[in-house]
Amino acid sequence: MVILHEHPLSPYAQKVKIALAEKGIAFETRIPDIVGGSNLDEFAALNPRLEVPTLIDGDTTVFDSTVILEYLEDRWPTPPLLPRSPAERARVRMIEDVCDTYYEAINWGLMEVRAFRRATGALADRLCARAAEQTAAVNAWLERKLGTSPYFNGDAFGWGDLAVAPAVAGATLNGNPPAAGSRLATWFARAQDRPSVAATLQAAQDALGGFEMLPQLVESGLFKREYRDHRLEWMLRSGGAEIVLEGMRRGNIRFSTELS
Repeated sequence: MVILHEHPLSPYAQKVKIALAEKGIAFETRIPDIVGGSNLDEFAALNPRLEVPTLIDGDTTVFDSTVILEYLEDRWPTPPLLPRSPAERARVRMIEDVCDTYYEAINWGLMEVRAFRRATGALADRLCARAAEQTAAVNAWLERKLGTSPYFNGDAFGWGDLAVAPAVAGATLNGNPPAAGSRLATWFARAQDRPSVAATLQAAQDALGGFEMLPQLVESGLFKREYRDHRLEWMLRSGGAEIVLEGMRRGNIRFSTELS
């Protein structure tokens, strides 16, 4: 049995769960205790970054969502999620990269402001406005990449689609959905009709309960949100440098774990 360490709200875990379901691979999910820390040492032995998703397949452990997708494609090549031609494979991988390293940071930043309440007043308004502008722009870029095809993979659902769906779902949850009547909105509705996507997004919706406690957890320092690479870049360039400095001072943010 494949084991996936995940969190339902992680877009990186979401794309892996969609891939597993599309390939018909049975798997069991586990959520690391990142707040209480009761099993962090055990989890760190699996993934030194202390990040989800992390996949266990027998004696094989794989972390990083893209590497996991590649492993699944190699290990269970049928049905394929990547297109056939090298050019098309590169195209959907670049779409995935934009969603992972650009789109995700926008959604993550809005969560920092709205759910974790790291900013209020004028600063929060400015960050939310920037996020809305950025989301509209990346959605327009994705629509151009989609073109007139029914899916980002072309005629069939695949790698490109499972990479985009969590990003668009996160933006929609944040109040920045695709423009009504747009090709991207039509694609998103089509994607949500797939059982793999519907179940994954429903699990995320179900995990939203208890968010009213998040600001207190952040304030206490028990829960440290990870500020690394694209997320840190988003916060700095969007005008939230003071949030980063305050988080470092209070010790309620973290960066990548140093190896030892």
